[in-house]
Amino acid sequence: MKHRTDILLAALLLLLAAGQMPAQKTSKAQITSLGTATLAGLAGTAGSDNGLEVQVTPAADRQFSKQISGNISPSRVPADHVPTPAGNLVVPPDSGFLLGFAGINHRDQRLTSGGNQFSVEPPDQGLAVGGGFVLEAVNSAVALYSATTGALLAGPIGINEFFGLPAAIQRPAPFVFGPDVTDPRVYYDSTAGRWFLTAGETDRNSVTGQFASPGHSSVLIAVSQTSSPLFYNLFEVGTTDDTGTPDHAGCPCFGDQPLIGADANGFYISTNEFSIFGPEFNGAQIYAMSKAALAAGVLPSVVHFSGLPLAEGPAYSVQPATVPPGGSFATTNGGIEYFLSALDFTSTLDNRIAVWALTNTSSLTTVAPSVVLSSLVIGSEVYGQPPDAQQQPGPTPLADSLKEHLELLAANDDRMQQTVFAGGYLWSALNSVVKTPNGPVRVGSAYFIVTPSVSAGGVLSATIANQGYVSVNQEDLLFPSIGVNAAGKGVVTFTLVGPDSFPSIAYAPIDAVNGAGDVRLAAAGAGPDDGFSGYHAFGGSRTGRWGDYTAAVADSNGDIWFAAEYIPGGLRTAVANWGTFIGKAAP
Repeated sequence: MKHRTDILLAALLLLLAAGQMPAQKTSKAQITSLGTATLAGLAGTAGSDNGLEVQVTPAADRQFSKQISGNISPSRVPADHVPTPAGNLVVPPDSGFLLGFAGINHRDQRLTSGGNQFSVEPPDQGLAVGGGFVLEAVNSAVALYSATTGALLAGPIGINEFFGLPAAIQRPAPFVFGPDVTDPRVYYDSTAGRWFLTAGETDRNSVTGQFASPGHSSVLIAVSQTSSPLFYNLFEVGTTDDTGTPDHAGCPCFGDQPLIGADANGFYISTNEFSIFGPEFNGAQIYAMSKAALAAGVLPSVVHFSGLPLAEGPAYSVQPATVPPGGSFATTNGGIEYFLSALDFTSTLDNRIAVWALTNTSSLTTVAPSVVLSSLVIGSEVYGQPPDAQQQPGPTPLADSLKEHLELLAANDDRMQQTVFAGGYLWSALNSVVKTPNGPVRVGSAYFIVTPSVSAGGVLSATIANQGYVSVNQEDLLFPSIGVNAAGKGVVTFTLVGPDSFPSIAYAPIDAVNGAGDVRLAAAGAGPDDGFSGYHAFGGSRTGRWGDYTAAVADSNGDIWFAAEYIPGGLRTAVANWGTFIGKAAP
């Protein structure tokens, strides 16, 4: 299945060539209540695989062909102007590594809900921590753990089941298909004392499994009723957008990879809008709503921003910021929510990032909110389209049974990853091509620490306070996430993989003065990724999907929790062996 990098690039180029960049537009999005849910009541799990149906999420991705010939090696990109960092050392965890345990793995995700789940790749991941609990969502499953011991307290439960929707695929044949639910995110808001879980949803025909006509999609939102992470009110924000207007060309559409953030007043969702049935890409969409209303179980007014031009292209993957426990919100100008995004419109190299500000967020509590969105492009270090990542050879029972070769891992693209507003700075990172001291280009992490401000007159300004790269000589670092506490101390986490490394969990300390430090190995992988998405027999092309994002968050003590994908070993399913690991470190 084609991953979103290729769709995004093709759509961006079409828009640029045609000069079609609709002006910013504000409208009111529809939000409805879906009732309540609990993590306490669970369906049974299947004892073993009861079908080999697979899915690369979201199912709206298109087919493509990407043949890698010759020996196993990373994809090659021109080295001119590619960043050439010296590289970070890889060291064992120090005394600051406080806790680590296995999270949801593919077997958990596949066998929950009575086994009525697809085998899904990549393992997209959300993480939230608060009140002695750790909430993790991966693909189509969610689980709750103890923050003290790592013990499983509830779940894993299928996200379709959690939202009261039909199962993704009801077995045995003839199959009954439920909605396509993908890209979960979770967040604990310490000021509101509420847990948030979101996911993208697109309707499917229950008989054929194809997308249902005339087309419908939404972002699902669960908000805990109290500070307990067990009981929730459910909401749905419509993203179909079949308005017939230029800012929603080709709709009905779906909101790809919902991103979430919050300030003192609002809860924010950003998506990339794609046509369900066509090739159209309409850029980033931003939805703003009252956090207090959601916390009270009341339907808020939802402001929808669309048609967001940025420099020479439409904005994409605009990451809203969260604030760590004990951190200070931006309260001037009626309240400010900040965002960051990247600008590599042609998937080559770029040296700019965009800073966004939504002002007067206190008005979100009113019936008719009056919020203003502005953006600013600033110069940055060079970053660019990452290559695929090579793996250390090892046991691959699935590849052997199919008579196929060890797959590469997709680093996807260089879109901005999760963003934190802490200590007066915006912190974020992204995948980037780097040229390490020896060997070919590899995947590294480019990070940005930005000082934003908005004048009394509403003018946005921003400067780079610090920036740099995290890279490992001859190895790859995939999908960075930065977690930062209120004191401005943080951790950046990622998957470490390469010719000499099975997919493993690693992290590095980071602060605004010193940048990022040595890479610390938190959990070593037990073998190579041997999942279906990279194999020709399942429609792949020798590059397996490997996460679209990881997660890192601060807790009330200032410790940083992080979660990423690796290969844990042990029991697996027939078609995939990925797992996740959750760690805690004192930065």
